[in-house]
Formats: sequence, structure tokens, C-alpha cells
Amino acid sequence: MTIRKMAAIAGTAALALVLTSCATSERDDPDTGGDDTASEDAGDGADSTDDEGDAPAASDATFIFGAAGAPTVFDPFYASDGETFRVTRQIFQNLIGIKPGGTDFVPELATEWSSEDGLVWDFTIQEGVKFHDGTDLDAQAVCDNFERWFDQNEAGMSPSGAYYFGNDFGFGEDSLYGGCEATEDYNAQVTVTRVTGKFPAVLSQSSYAIQSPTAMEEFNANDIALEGEAFVFPEYGREHPTGTGPFKFEAYDNAAGTVTLVRNDDYWGDPAGVGTLVFKIIADENARRQELEAGTIHGYDLPNPIDWQSLEDAGNQVLIRDPFNVLYLALNPVADPQLEDPLVRQALYHALNREQLVTSQLPAGASVATQFMPDTVSGWNADIPAYEYDVEKAKDLLEQAGKSDLTIELWYPSEVSRPYMPDPQRIYDAVKADWEAAGITVETVTKPWAGGYIDDTQASRAPAFFLGWTGDLNSADNFLCAFFCGDDNQFGTSAYDFHDDLQAQIAAADAEADEAARTALYEELNANIMSPEWLPGLPLSHSPPALVVAANVQGMVQSPLTAEDFSTVTITE
Repeated sequence: MTIRKMAAIAGTAALALVLTSCATSERDDPDTGGDDTASEDAGDGADSTDDEGDAPAASDATFIFGAAGAPTVFDPFYASDGETFRVTRQIFQNLIGIKPGGTDFVPELATEWSSEDGLVWDFTIQEGVKFHDGTDLDAQAVCDNFERWFDQNEAGMSPSGAYYFGNDFGFGEDSLYGGCEATEDYNAQVTVTRVTGKFPAVLSQSSYAIQSPTAMEEFNANDIALEGEAFVFPEYGREHPTGTGPFKFEAYDNAAGTVTLVRNDDYWGDPAGVGTLVFKIIADENARRQELEAGTIHGYDLPNPIDWQSLEDAGNQVLIRDPFNVLYLALNPVADPQLEDPLVRQALYHALNREQLVTSQLPAGASVATQFMPDTVSGWNADIPAYEYDVEKAKDLLEQAGKSDLTIELWYPSEVSRPYMPDPQRIYDAVKADWEAAGITVETVTKPWAGGYIDDTQASRAPAFFLGWTGDLNSADNFLCAFFCGDDNQFGTSAYDFHDDLQAQIAAADAEADEAARTALYEELNANIMSPEWLPGLPLSHSPPALVVAANVQGMVQSPLTAEDFSTVTITE
């Protein structure tokens, strides 16, 4: 057993209740899954593509999906973006899964999990599962994955390296991870160093997919390197991702912009409905629509909301997801010290006409955000008012700050559409016009999403930039810690006097075992984040994104987490 911080465990109070979860896997139960589809009032799109009787049997057909951006790597542990996870979710599985079409947790590679004190957790591992290379899944393979996550080199431990692990667990002596022991062939005992509301639910996130220890060792999975400002990923993550999922990695043709997966004929569950799954990278939304109309793809993500009705009129199926995201305008004083002044940050917010932004640029059902999480997450604070649109107040605040002639760089991504940001340039144009109306000079910077934008914004090189988040799970920590945890977070909060207080409040809320008390702490934290004294960024909106598939596609169940499982998809001729 590898126990890294036993001393930190001693003396921690036990929880009042035994923490336990579901008893058995429901993977083969035909009545399980797909019930929590998108809400009826989100739009007129279909709830799923399963409405017309039983789906046809699996075939050798090829399903081609138009992706909005390129994956950064095929090892989900080093990923943080949805385009990568869209692909890796088909290859890999987690100990804990998410119910199709919803946000509830279900067994996946673990059939059950429990803890008596919130520190030592026992996971019963599904038997009879093999990785794509023939390696058996057992408790030792699970522990090998935990150890791999923790044992990172300097590049892996950097903020943009193992992004999720750094935020959720951390490295070194203060890490949440305490150790993992295979106590039986199919029982893995995982120790955490402190009680936290995020564990074990956090293991449902795509970055914590269970991967083949054999393949990871053979192809040096942990040999990530940082060359200049870019990561160089090892052979494993570029060419040999090896999981337990319904599809296997076949090839990535960078020139053609295609990722090809093939059905895993040795899959332990129901076989995939198509023989080949191709993700065709088409950055432009108009081009994606044209390819759907031409029949060269079977579906694509993030159709422009103004096209939803015409797509349906043409016989396609528009599947509208429930909104579980936030679009925000991040401000980083490390990149621009002018932003250290709270009057400047307040002015930038009051200069934004967010109501007009939402109604003109986002789909029906979108709403103005008052904080950095949607109202369906426990900890959302109903008492936080929206910052009012007031150009004259913005000008007055800038004058008080001595910045009436404020000039600021505003960044937006190209070659991508996101669930919370269907057309980045149009959103940028709207914000730029608002700021210029308040006398602010805006300098434009744009970079490809997977060609420098993500790396640079995460490394505090952008003063003001658009980004967003679709929740990985129904957890306040999954939103707030993703944005604000750590000394080198994307908002550069280490430059503010309130940084230490912010970190302490995030940690205190996460460590609270009582659910009601934890919710109250998150509500207080949200109020502090949105207070005029703090205001590290500007939340803009929540949107119900959609995906569209052709009339002959069945079995697609849309996910509010944008975590669709393509193995259920079938095609009729």
C-alpha cells in the first residue's frame, strides 16, 4: 500500500453517517438510463432520438460526427477541454459514471463504493473487463492509475498539465490523495487525507478515466514535456490511448482533420451500434451545417440557435440540452496590473449590456448570469443581484480610478464553438462595442482554441478573455475551484488582497461534511466573489446548447454535461 500522508489522516473527525453509494451495476438493465432528458420548455427540439420504437441492431455502419474543434491529446488525464473529452469518453470509462441524459451518479467500472469515515474508501471493481490491449481490469490496475495520476513530473504538475488533478487533488505533501491498495483482486481501497464533499464524485470526471497500466508503461504515458509555451505529449497520449470503452482508437489524421475509432468487439457491455465512429473536425458552424445537408456527416454539435427551426424543418433532429454551464469574461491582473483596482473591474461590468447580449447572441432559454454557476447547483445564491447596465456609472468609476483613458486587450478564440459560446467573434464584437461606448479602448487578440488560446489564457498571458465551463458534475466545487483554486489560477487572484481569504473559503466549504452547512458556505462564498470588493471576473450567461443529427440516426441521448455516449447510436438506411 502506498500511503503518502498517514499523519495528516490521524485525528480527523469521523462523519456522522456511513458514506456509501449504489449497491450494484445497472448497466444491463433495459429500464436504466436515458430518463433525465432535456426539459420540455428548453425548446422545441427532440428529447432524444429514441422516440420511434426500438433502435435497430448494431451494424458495421460508419457514423460521422462534426466536431467543433480538434482534441489536444488522447490521454484525458492531460486534457481540460470538451473537444478532447468528447472523443476520450468513447474510449475510456471511469470508476463512477453519469446516468445518460442526466447528472446522477451510477456505477461504471466500480459496482459499488463506501466509506465509514470519509477518508478510507472501498471500491468493488467490475469483474470480467479487459482493456483494449487485453490487460485485465482489476484492483491493482485501478491503483496503478491513482499512482500514475499522483506521480507527475514538473510539466505534469504545471497548471495546464494535469489540470483537473491539480485542482481536485493537488500534488506534494498537501495532496488530497493519500494512497491506494488492492486489498483483494477486485477491491481497491483509496485513502484521502481529509474529508471533502468532492470525493468520490469527482472520479466521474473524464480526466479520471481508468487506463491500461500495460500500455501506459510501454508508451511512457507520464513523459509529458513543456517546450517553450507548448506541451509535448508522449507517444501514449498521441497514438496509443487504451481504455475499456465500447470504441478503440484507430487513427488521427491531422491533415484531414479526422479521428477514427472502431468498435471494441471484446467490450464487456452492450456492443456499440456502429462499427466505426469518425469525428470530423469542422471549426466553422456554417460548414458543419452544409456537410450535414450534403449528407457527408450524420450530425454535429452546437448548431447556431437561429438555425434550429430550419434544421428541423429539413427533417433533422435538434436535441436541446438543459443549461449546465456559464460563460464568463475573465480578468487577470497578472497580465494587466490595471485590473488590480476594483473600480476598474466594476466599471468593465457595468459597461456590459448583458440582457442584449443574451437575447441577440444566445439561444432561447439562455439567461443572464449573476454568479459563476447555474441555479441548478447547490450553493447558488438567489440573493445576489445582477450588476446593472449603466454606461455613465462605468465612466464615473473609471474616472474615480484615474483610468478614463483605459486601454485593455480583449481576447477571444477562433476555430471553435463552445456550448456556452456558439459564436465567439459575435460575442466579442458585442462586448467590444459596449466597452467602446464607455470610452474604453479595446485591443483585439484572437488565437485558435487549440493553437495557443487555452495555453495562453491559463498561463495568465491574457488580461481579459472569454471562457466558460460546462459542469462535469453537480457540485459547486466543480465550478468555483476550477476557476479560483490555487495561486496560479486563470483569474490571477494571487495579485489581490483577498486571495488568501478566497482560498480559505473554498477549502472550508469543500471540507464541510454536513450538506446543508456546505450549501450555506457556498452561498456565502458566491456573494463574496460577486461583491464589488472582489469581483475577479464577469459572469455573463447560461445557455441551453444543442446538437443535431440526421433523420436516420437513432439512440443519441443528449447530456446536460455535453457527455454524450456514442455507443448507443445506430443508423438506418
